[in-house]
Amino acid sequence: MDIDLVLAPVDGSDQSERAAEYAIAVAERYDADLHLLFVIDERLHRDIDSGNVSATAIAEEHRAFTESIRERFRDAHDGAFETSSATAFSETRLMQTPGSVVLDVAEDVNADFIVVPREDESEEAVGRAATYVIEYASQPVLTV
Repeated sequence: MDIDLVLAPVDGSDQSERAAEYAIAVAERYDADLHLLFVIDERLHRDIDSGNVSATAIAEEHRAFTESIRERFRDAHDGAFETSSATAFSETRLMQTPGSVVLDVAEDVNADFIVVPREDESEEAVGRAATYVIEYASQPVLTV
């Protein structure tokens, strides 16, 4: 199998941290690069917009999570590490769901492999995306 880029959609949860660790292992095994996609949940986006949650605090949490994963990746492998973020919903595109966002980014970055966290009955965006990604991804998918 030829894997040049592993995509790891995350949301900052313990489950997504575990999935990122698996993504690092896959990238190391196949001498691949890693793209960490931070998926922003609809509820979090709404809470930020309404002022119930501090955008600065959330940004700092995301930055700390990303740096933690970046350090683990660099300790394990010398490949390229990229990051991006995406909102898991759209008020104008009804078909934009957490799963479709992950797959759109996978195509945009030319990912060869996806490692996605999966939690049964999860309310988090990435956890809800797992089943959709498994069913519709054109790349191999590992759920953790």
